[in-house]
Amino acid sequence: MSDKLLLTFNAGSSSVKIGLFVRENGRARRIGKGMIDFRHQPLTFHLVEGPQIFNVPLVAKSDDLLHDVLEETFAWLARHYDLDAVTAAGHRVVHGGDRFADPVLVTDESTAAIAALIPLAPLHQPQNIRLIQAIHDLRPCLPQTVSFDTAFHRSQSETVQRFAIPREWFDKGIKRYGFHGLSYAYIARALKALEPERAGGKAVVAHLGSGASLCAMEHGISRDTSMGFSTIDGVPMATRSGAIDPGIFFHLIHGHGLTVDQVETMIYQQSGLLGLSGISADSRVLLESDAHQAREAIDVFTLRIAGEVARLSATLGGLDTLVFTAGIGENQPAIRKAVCDRLVFIGLAIDTRANAQNAAVISTASSRITVRVIATDEEQVIADDMLAVLDRLS
Repeated sequence: MSDKLLLTFNAGSSSVKIGLFVRENGRARRIGKGMIDFRHQPLTFHLVEGPQIFNVPLVAKSDDLLHDVLEETFAWLARHYDLDAVTAAGHRVVHGGDRFADPVLVTDESTAAIAALIPLAPLHQPQNIRLIQAIHDLRPCLPQTVSFDTAFHRSQSETVQRFAIPREWFDKGIKRYGFHGLSYAYIARALKALEPERAGGKAVVAHLGSGASLCAMEHGISRDTSMGFSTIDGVPMATRSGAIDPGIFFHLIHGHGLTVDQVETMIYQQSGLLGLSGISADSRVLLESDAHQAREAIDVFTLRIAGEVARLSATLGGLDTLVFTAGIGENQPAIRKAVCDRLVFIGLAIDTRANAQNAAVISTASSRITVRVIATDEEQVIADDMLAVLDRLS
C-alpha cells in the first residue's frame, strides 16, 4: 500500500462518512469508504467500499469527545489498511461564514473561528468540531484541513445574499450563505467534464437527501441557492421545515407559550417529511405508504422543489440543465418524476423508462431542458482540497 494515505470525515447532524484515499501522481484516489450512524444503537461501523465489506457493532458509546468511537473504528480499519501511513485528515465543515472562502489548515485560530459559528449551524457545527478534536486527541501531530460548505456560494451577488431587513444587519453577517457547497462543487466539475464548453450552461442542481437544497449555477459558478442564513431554509427536508413564515415563530411563542428551544427543536427535528406525514422522515417509506398523509407529504416536498427550480431559473434568466443528486435525487425515480411533471410548462420532458432506470440522462430528445442524474462525491472534494492546502504549505 502507498505510504501516503489520506482520511476524510464528512460529518452530518447524526452520522459521519469516512473516506480513505491514496495519493497518486499528485491526486487523491479513493480506496475505502465507511459510515457511522449515530441514530442507531449499538453504534455500527459500516465499511461499504474497500478490500472487504463489513458491518461491525462498536462497543464505544457516542460521548462528547468521540475519542472512543474513533479509536475503535481505527482499530477495525487497521486490519485492512496501514493507518500508520496516514499523512493528513480532511473535514467537511458546514458553515464558514464570511471568514472562510477556501479550505484551510486546522489551527487553534481556525478552530476557534469555526466554533464561533455554532449558532448559525447548531446541528452540524458542533459535530464537526468534535471530530476535529477527536482526531487531534488520537493523532496530535497529524495535519488536518477543513473544507466549507458555504465557500462555493461566495460568488453570489449581494442582491442575492440580502434579506429585506435593515441594511445594518447585512454588515453584521445576517445574509444568505447557502450550503451543500462541496456537493455542488463536485457536480460543477462533473458538468465541466460532460460539457467542456458550457459546464451545463444555466443549470439548477437539486441536492436531495435528508438535508435538501437547490443551487443555480452559471457555467459552474454559484449564482443563487435555496438555503439561506441557516440549514433550515429552502425546501422541506427529512425533519427540517424548509422556508417558513417567521410570523409562525412569534405566534407559537407569544400565542401558545412555546419556548424558543421548543420551537427550534420542532423546526429542526420534528418537521419536514416527518412532520407533514406523522409517519416517517424517510421518503422511501412514504412512497410505499397508502396513507393520505404520506402522499400529501410527498406532494408538498415535490411542489416546493419544482417551485424552487422555477425561482432559481429566474435568477439565471433561463434554464438549460436540471441535475438531480444525493440519496433521493440519485435513487428515487418517483420523486424526480413528480418534480419534473410540474415543470412541463418550461419545456421539460422526461423519458419514463430512463428515469425508472436511474439513467445518466432522463430527459427526452425533444425536451428543451436536459435532465441529468449525477452521483455526488463530497469526500472526493474534501480529499482534493486537502492536497491543495498541504501543497501550498510544502
